[in-house]
Amino acid sequence: MNNLTIPQQIARMDLERLRAYRENLDFYNGLQWSGGYRRRERRITFNYAKVFIEKVTSYLMSGLSFTVDPIDNTPEARERAGRAEVALHEVYNANNLEQLDFDTEIDTAILGDGCFKVTWDVAEQRVRVSAPDVQGVFAWWVGDDVSRVWRLASKYQISADEIQILYGVRAPSSKKESTVIEVWTARDFELWIDNALFEQKPNPYGFIPFVIYPNLREPKKFWGVSDIPPIKEPAQELNRALSQLSMILELSGNPIAVLENVEEAHDIAVQPGAVWELPERARAYLLDLLQGGGVGLHVDYINLIYRTLHDLSESPRTSFGDNPRGLSGVALEMELHPLLQKVRRKRLIRTAAYKRRNEMILRILEQRTGVSYHPYRSRITWGPVLPQDRSRMVRDERMMVEAGIHSRRRAMEELGIQEPDAEFRRWLEEEGIIRR
Repeated sequence: MNNLTIPQQIARMDLERLRAYRENLDFYNGLQWSGGYRRRERRITFNYAKVFIEKVTSYLMSGLSFTVDPIDNTPEARERAGRAEVALHEVYNANNLEQLDFDTEIDTAILGDGCFKVTWDVAEQRVRVSAPDVQGVFAWWVGDDVSRVWRLASKYQISADEIQILYGVRAPSSKKESTVIEVWTARDFELWIDNALFEQKPNPYGFIPFVIYPNLREPKKFWGVSDIPPIKEPAQELNRALSQLSMILELSGNPIAVLENVEEAHDIAVQPGAVWELPERARAYLLDLLQGGGVGLHVDYINLIYRTLHDLSESPRTSFGDNPRGLSGVALEMELHPLLQKVRRKRLIRTAAYKRRNEMILRILEQRTGVSYHPYRSRITWGPVLPQDRSRMVRDERMMVEAGIHSRRRAMEELGIQEPDAEFRRWLEEEGIIRR
């Protein structure tokens, strides 16, 4: 395989992973029935996979923010940390990262892996953060240490016009799109266009400017696990059971006429006032598909599948706002415990990914602007998953500040204030005006 070019290697890599990506994406988009379509078969799709993923993502991403702490209490360290935080906020706003992170998280939950790319935009003279399609991302790691990626390739399609604008290459008139492959190591960068090496140069950043992270980690594996496989079979069975019940109810509303001891029949009308002439010893009646409580059995089975779906997705019905018992406090937390644990596992992974992305942003800014930001401590903060009594939170943080346990800055961060330093400066200005 070492004799093969990078495009040739990629064509043979991770075929099982890419197949799983396609299947999970199709399932999320509603293609949930397997096998060929049979005559007169009814197929109704209730896309719970889409609902579960978007619901968990909403809980997961609530209150996402970051803070840069000084490495020590010296004025230089505080000034440096404040400068780094302001720079990160500018990059976040310029790239609309709040929306990008939410969209990427949905994609990560579907496919099983997520990816960010951090580069310098020469034309706009700023840091650009994007989320490449992980279906075109391939990685090589060192031995059995999956945390040390030494080479990464990103494959994507662009139009002939974009090829000419970006690289000055005129594609054949018969070709509408070209395949571009970027190959990165810490030292080198290669650009392949339509399986031909177009450019080779030193890596301008000194590191691979990609962050790859799993949705949920599988032990000893580099690539992650999607949220869809655990709920795939229950979702398919729910579709089948509800489609079957729908057919039964429709047939019951349009009853079937049953004629016993009749050899031949013509123009049998099932309608009010219809008169049938029957031979001797013949019997006629309407088939009642609902007699004997048969529908109740179907409903009970559907409810059992429904419960299984919620269990396997770790998303209790209460997380959808259905709280008939009026649970609150510890009782509500216990009810939502599966969801809380799932969100916690995901946040552990995302925290490391976002910290790594922030580090790349500041390193590129240092290289391009000459402004120093290191050393510093970057911290990712998350909002509460459970509903919170904000007035109580304010009282708690006030007591923490008065007791010397929390600083004012920490209290503001806990309350979800995006820029605590700027808010504190505004507070000081107001206090100065009031006291004059």
